[in-house]
Amino acid sequence: MERPRVLIVGGGFAGVECARGLERGLPAREAEITLVTPHNYSLYLPLLPQVAAGVLTPQSIAPSLRRMLHRTRIVPGGVVGIDTADKVCLVRLIDNEVVSIRYDRLVLTPGSVTRTFDIPGLTEHARGMKTLAEAAYVRDHVISQLDIAAACSNEEERAARLQFVVVGGGYAGTETVAYLQRLTGAAARRYPRLDPSLIKWHLIDIAPKLMPELGDRLGAKAMELLKKRGTEISLGVSVSEVTEDTVRFTDGRLLPCRTLIWTAGVTASPLIGTLGAETVRGRLAVSPDLTVPGFPEVLACGDAAAVPDLSKEDGDAICAPTAQHAQRQGKQAARNVIAALRGQQLTPYEHKDLGLVVDLGGIDAVSKPLGYELAGLPAQAVARSYHLMALHTGVARFRTVANWLINATAGDDFVRTGFLSRQPATLRDFERTDVYLSPEDVRKQMAEGKAG
Repeated sequence: MERPRVLIVGGGFAGVECARGLERGLPAREAEITLVTPHNYSLYLPLLPQVAAGVLTPQSIAPSLRRMLHRTRIVPGGVVGIDTADKVCLVRLIDNEVVSIRYDRLVLTPGSVTRTFDIPGLTEHARGMKTLAEAAYVRDHVISQLDIAAACSNEEERAARLQFVVVGGGYAGTETVAYLQRLTGAAARRYPRLDPSLIKWHLIDIAPKLMPELGDRLGAKAMELLKKRGTEISLGVSVSEVTEDTVRFTDGRLLPCRTLIWTAGVTASPLIGTLGAETVRGRLAVSPDLTVPGFPEVLACGDAAAVPDLSKEDGDAICAPTAQHAQRQGKQAARNVIAALRGQQLTPYEHKDLGLVVDLGGIDAVSKPLGYELAGLPAQAVARSYHLMALHTGVARFRTVANWLINATAGDDFVRTGFLSRQPATLRDFERTDVYLSPEDVRKQMAEGKAG
């Protein structure tokens, strides 16, 4: 008999945990497992700011999928359309060839993309921090601004190149500004022609508080640490316009600036909008057992799915799009796929929150493990222990610890790799959100024989 085909869309936290769970729980004879992902690694997103700052190498937080998955077929590409009636996905491979893959069980974990708004110049001039390539590019870009400023004879241009803006007061934005401010502060000592006081970092957010999930005390502590380092924080403010060399804020300020890093939240992958299924706040509505209503052979989890949060008394509460939830939901999806294939009862996703950790570099951190509020070195110990626990492989953990030790003892050489040096590499370049097809387009392409 032909084995049932399980297709997983997306190689993020949820997708990889689902594939690993299926490999552990299903003998090879029971199912054929396929994972569609454009990358051949599993990216640990929470440590991206440390890659941008040069504290960690990219390999430390991007362990190879082929080291973790041993009998899963890995297809290098992205699903651009799904026909649930015929149970087929159209996949655009990394060389742009379009192929079709059929399935019996589908697990949707396409993740999220950077959330943007209709702000003039944003997608053309802002940089993101959502992918490994973006983190590597941001590092090159920031160091290049220091190099150019040090060689520049025009004082106005020098000052503009040393102004850096990060938009987004959540965990990603706060850690990004914390680590990059440390990077430029340390680098300034190697640039004798630069006045360190000219290097200005700005963190802005439309919300009235920084990281409100942490609570008032820890949020205030994080603000105090950042301000002590010289970061200017503006809350209740956003961006109204971006040009190549200026950023205008909604409070009227116009800042001469060549660097805008956008970390103002995420939204579900555009693939979700092509299904014609019910959504909740832009995410695919799913039942507590992760199945999609009306499509019993389809499960969804991670950032793209609105998974009911059964730990909350509010019956409409959904799980936040965090790595912690995505990893656990991926494991639950694997268990439910196995149960479905064996004709057993599916079980709901339930969790106990482990808390929150925010690494601000050095010995500075704020953490809230299991509801306990910590700051300073104890919080940093908790944060880094959690990250090591969450990394998928022993090799990744070893590389991460080694990088931390090397950076703490030897520092950084602030080398530019020349990555995309002749391209702007903005949000528009890194996140392809215009390639998705509707179910009708999928059927049309199949009928025309354009997908092999």
